[in-house]
Amino acid sequence: MNDDGYDGASEAELGFLKEIVRMLPAGLTVQDAQGKLLLVNDVAAAQLGMDGSRPSPDLAQRREACERALRAGHPVVSEEALQDGAARQVLLTTHRPVRFAGRELLISASADITEQKNFEDQLFRSAYFDELTGLPSRRVIEHHANSLLWRDRSDERFALAFLDVDNFKHINDYYGHAVGDALLVELSKRLARDLRESDMLARISGDEFLLLLSPIRSQEEVAEFMSTTLQRLTAPFFIDNSEVFASTSVGVSLYPDHGSSFETLRQNADIAMYRIKNNGKGSCAFFDTGMEREALARMKIEQSLRMAILEKRFCCAFQSKVDIRTQAVKGIEALVRLRDDEGVIQAPGSFINLAGELGLIDELTHLVLAEIVKSIDLINETFGAEATISINVAAKQAGNPDFMRSFAQALDDTGFPQRFMIEVTEDAFVAKNHFQAEILPIFRKLGVGISIDDFGTGYSSLSALADITADEIKIDRSFITDIHKRPRSQGILRAIESLSEALGMTVIAEGIESYEELAYLQAATKIRYAQGYYFARPIFLEELKLASPVSSESRASVSARPMQQNRQGYSRAS
Repeated sequence: MNDDGYDGASEAELGFLKEIVRMLPAGLTVQDAQGKLLLVNDVAAAQLGMDGSRPSPDLAQRREACERALRAGHPVVSEEALQDGAARQVLLTTHRPVRFAGRELLISASADITEQKNFEDQLFRSAYFDELTGLPSRRVIEHHANSLLWRDRSDERFALAFLDVDNFKHINDYYGHAVGDALLVELSKRLARDLRESDMLARISGDEFLLLLSPIRSQEEVAEFMSTTLQRLTAPFFIDNSEVFASTSVGVSLYPDHGSSFETLRQNADIAMYRIKNNGKGSCAFFDTGMEREALARMKIEQSLRMAILEKRFCCAFQSKVDIRTQAVKGIEALVRLRDDEGVIQAPGSFINLAGELGLIDELTHLVLAEIVKSIDLINETFGAEATISINVAAKQAGNPDFMRSFAQALDDTGFPQRFMIEVTEDAFVAKNHFQAEILPIFRKLGVGISIDDFGTGYSSLSALADITADEIKIDRSFITDIHKRPRSQGILRAIESLSEALGMTVIAEGIESYEELAYLQAATKIRYAQGYYFARPIFLEELKLASPVSSESRASVSARPMQQNRQGYSRAS
């Protein structure tokens, strides 16, 4: 082959190589020691904004990496973030110095890792920041607090506040979860409004926040700040055409006064917050040692409750619903009681709310049903085989389809589901959950009755009552107490009675304790049924056994005391 043929072949090969380089999926550039670009393929031209498709990004980071590679004489690998307005491109580039034909050159090969970096950033944010509010997570605020603790400077004080939104479940149930989420976002903005750069607000769970204030000078300074913050939260939140009101309970612990570790400070702030929850909500309290004793007592009750459920140390008392015209027993209500370690009977006020908080209320409700089934013969002998049997179900349970389906199945398994009446508060009906549309038909099919308990104490409205399909409505005792002396309560009672009658619901007056209250209901209303200590106190199974067997004639004396003998009523403590 002659020289011309060889040169032609070399040029053809060179052109072929250039075409390969141009079409490489990675960006490739070659530059000399002075930074002059000798070769740029199509991908690199697009990456560096040299093809006119985008503004030229800032290449200072890239030039510095090139200079390092040339000085060091060995490859340098760097991540290059090229910003174009809001858009970001991340390149992983290897700069390799080479010597060719007596010249120092630098070959740079870049791979676009933008998608990978965005995914890594997303993982980082999900691990360290709350997706809904954008606030730091618990681990971030814990790390920040620990960094302050590690300094071990006794003169540097800080405060840790535990914030919990009051009645957030009711807001979720009533307005829906979308409004609840939007509320948390707006609430977090208000909480963060006056924070300094050295402070930090974190969302640690559904409706719980931690606030770290650092540095602080005194407890009074923190109290003033929290008072201003809580006052800001009293203004309504306008969300999805709804005017939502929310308050927050706050507990605060101070370093070093109330602990020397993050977990101790958090726990003590939590304890202080629970003091507020139990004393009215919507305000702030600082931790003190007396609260710690209260928390230990609460923990003891919690342990006792769990053990009582494990050992089935619950019993039922039964209170009759009486026809106030004939004294006949219409039905009975099963009232759960706890028998403590020493055999003393505890009223539900000491454990029901805690059972709900701990997620034990479902198991407790099933235990009540099991107790009724076990004692059904004794119940029939005492109150009559036609008496309905009412069981209380919390609004939280009523909105839980899984529990309600399992409970409906348990009622069906008794073989006499039509004997039962489920008592739920009105919250269950007006909240935006599945009860009215999905759960109620299941119980209707079984023949189980539905009773609205404590009517008048929740989200009461006559329009809401008109939409409810229930068999029975129980008017709360707060309306019945001294009804003969209270004209306004009398007017409300007549309105509820009229609407209930129009909708075909039986009315039960709760909490009758005096002859005067009974006399008013008999003379001024059409109400037929009532429940209360005036007629009979709750009767325990042990008492039923002592009274059994009883004849049908004496049954009334056990379950509903003759009214003329009960003119003074019974003590509610009995």
